[in-house]
Amino acid sequence: MSLTSFIKSKVDEDVAEDLLQDIFIKIHTRIDTLKEGAKLESWLYQITRNAIIDHYRSRRTTEALPDWFEQPQPEEEELIRKELSTCLESMVNELPEKYRKAIQISELENKTQKEVAELEGLSLPCAKSRVQRGRALLKTMLYDCCQFEISNKNQVVSFEERDKDCKSC
Repeated sequence: MSLTSFIKSKVDEDVAEDLLQDIFIKIHTRIDTLKEGAKLESWLYQITRNAIIDHYRSRRTTEALPDWFEQPQPEEEELIRKELSTCLESMVNELPEKYRKAIQISELENKTQKEVAELEGLSLPCAKSRVQRGRALLKTMLYDCCQFEISNKNQVVSFEERDKDCKSC
């Protein structure tokens, strides 16, 4: 979907072209803030989304914002999911062996914790513990590496690396 189509799906058509021009100016003046060229598309959509939000905020204060502001749009969700999955894959590989295996079986192979226990020759409580500790380690690794914007529905709306030295992302 092009930026123009994305904008037209969110605002009146007579406003879309003006908004697109404003977005191009923002992109031009803020291009130096883009940290990685690989994340260009999600960066462009984030600027566009913010410009649309600003447009609605600048209108009458009594007008309610549309519901779609609360959640990332499908295009954004897919970009965020792809970027995070790349980070997560390398983070899973950095986990200690027993937690890595438990996470790979339960999360990546989509098996139950009971199946983790059977495959690893563990008791069910032990398997559950390994999966939970592995998830906790991954969460810590993610939050150490990146800063997240989370919606009130607990969905990742956007994220940004905290440190360029992060080896996972």
